[in-house]
Parts: sequence; C-alpha cells; structure tokens
Amino acid sequence: MTGGIALILLQQGIVVGAIYALLALAFVLVFSVSRVLFLPQGQFVVLGTMTLAQLQAATLPSTIWLLLALAVAATIWDAAVAIRRRRARGLPFVVLRNLALPIILGLLAFWLSPLKLPLPLQVALTLALVVPLGPMIYRLAFQPIAEASVLVLLIVAVAVDAALVTLSLFFFGAEGWRTATLAAGRVAFGPLNLSAQQVFVVATSLVTMVLLSLFFARTVRGKALRATAINRVGAQLSGIGVNAAGRLAFGLAAFLGCVSGILIGPISTIFYDSGFLIGLKGFIAMIIGGVVSYPLAVAAALAIGVIETFASFWASAFRDAIICVILIPILLWQSWSVRASGREEEE
Repeated sequence: MTGGIALILLQQGIVVGAIYALLALAFVLVFSVSRVLFLPQGQFVVLGTMTLAQLQAATLPSTIWLLLALAVAATIWDAAVAIRRRRARGLPFVVLRNLALPIILGLLAFWLSPLKLPLPLQVALTLALVVPLGPMIYRLAFQPIAEASVLVLLIVAVAVDAALVTLSLFFFGAEGWRTATLAAGRVAFGPLNLSAQQVFVVATSLVTMVLLSLFFARTVRGKALRATAINRVGAQLSGIGVNAAGRLAFGLAAFLGCVSGILIGPISTIFYDSGFLIGLKGFIAMIIGGVVSYPLAVAAALAIGVIETFASFWASAFRDAIICVILIPILLWQSWSVRASGREEEE
C-alpha cells in the first residue's frame, strides 16, 4: 500500500465514520433517556435513503403508508386508553392529535411527489415523512412498558426491528435504492483533493452535531432531556414529563437516522435490510464510548469508519467481522473495569 492509497482510504474512512457518528449519538441519546438499546435505529437510515430516492424518481414515497399505518394504530391505542379511563369526551382531540399531521403530510406528498422538486425541498419532505415515525414507535412499543427492565425493552426493540424490516420489504421491495449525488465537483485542501460529496457529508455531520449540542445546552427541552438522562425519577419529581422526553428522544433519533440515510444514499446502495449492519456500527461506537459519552462515541465512530475502510482494502469479505471482533476486547476490558471498581467500593 502506497502513501497515496492510504491517504485516500483515510479520507473515505472519515466520511463513513462521520455518518456512523450520527448513529452513535442517536443510540446514546435514546439509551440515556429511555434505557432502550434501540436496535432499529438503522432502519431510519433505510427509510431516509429510500424516501429521498423515490422523491428523486418523482414517485409517491411509500413511507407515507407506513406513517399513516402507525398514526392509525396510535389513534386506536390512545382511544382505547381514553375509553378505559372514562375520558370519552377527549376522543376528538385524540384523533386530531394523532391523524392531523400524517394526513397533511400525505396530501403534501401526493401533491409534490410527481414534481421535480429542488434538492433542498426533497430533503425537507424526506425529513418531514420519516422523523414523525420515531415518536410514534415510542408511543406504541415503548411508552406502555417504560418502567420495564432493560432486558424486556431490548426484546421489544428486537421485535420492532424485525417488524420494520418486514414493512420496509413490503413497501419498498427487495431491490436496492441509491440517491443522486448531493454535491458535485472537487475541493482542494493543500495536498488533499476531496470530492464535494465527501466535504458535504463531513460538514453536514459536524453542523448536525453542533446544533444538537446547542439544543442540549441552550433550550428548555434539551435541558429536560439531559435531566431525564441523568436521573429519570428525579426529573419526573421535578415536573418533567418523562414520556414526552422519550418521544422527543426518539424523534431526534429518527432525525439523525434520516440525515444519515440522506448522506449515505449517494455513497452506497441501500436495501430494505441494510439498516442492521449500518446501525450495528453506531451501536458498537456507543459501546466503545462507554454507552453514555457523546464525545467518546463520536471518536469511536470515526475510528470504526477508518478501520472498516482499510479492512475493505485488505479483506473486503471480512470487514464487518473485523469490526465485531474489535468489540470483544472492549467488552472484556469494560467488564473488568466494572468488577474492579465494584471491589474497590466494597473495600
């Protein structure tokens, strides 16, 4: 391997790692707030890519049917809860709250999808269709069992992942999807000659991370999420709605996953079941980062992207296996550290 090839692989690794970093942030955020190891995170990447690809092909995004189906299911669930609690007068509000936005988005998609929209509008409509799925999934699958053990929540997450993969196959088919290039041309930085697509991916990831950091530091809802992540019971006693925090966390996770799908679409062909392997890299980055550290998760994601790129050069058939093998010593070290700290506390 020459120095030039190594530099190219390093550039590609950083680009891929920047996408994995967004997924790692989503994993950390959801787990910190709701204690859910949200394995279906990668499916938001799939939905983001496929929705944008269908809009670019001037066809109605199949995502709208998934959105409407979940909205109807949430309406039925909330209506049943209202009737059981003898609050039937609130049924019109329940229907309006759950169905108004999906119906509006559906009508908007019917109107705009046949048109050749500019790329910014295509991206905005993609986000509008995918992001609401996050809070709906939390409302249907996790909010009713919010106080369950982490193991139960993990089992439910596995079931949700299987359901989303099946629905993705039903709505989008088995063929692969790829989006058009988001930025054309090349950009030179001294000795580096980067494609505009690579610069766009890294810049978008950085801007998203900065905005997320500002959201946590400067907004009331961001601070409420931080409080819920630090102490769920204390936040609830302070008047913070933990269910609202959970829905917001899942909404942000859907946003980060959709952005990742938009960024990865021009780089790689995405299939209905690609979400698991893509999300796995973000999950591993979260584990390496100690589950609760955002900076360490981002650093780990960048390292995973670089390792994966170099592994693809040397042994492309084993690149995913190599990433998984790296996780084993990390888990052993973390397990040893926990036991060692526990013994120190006992002494």
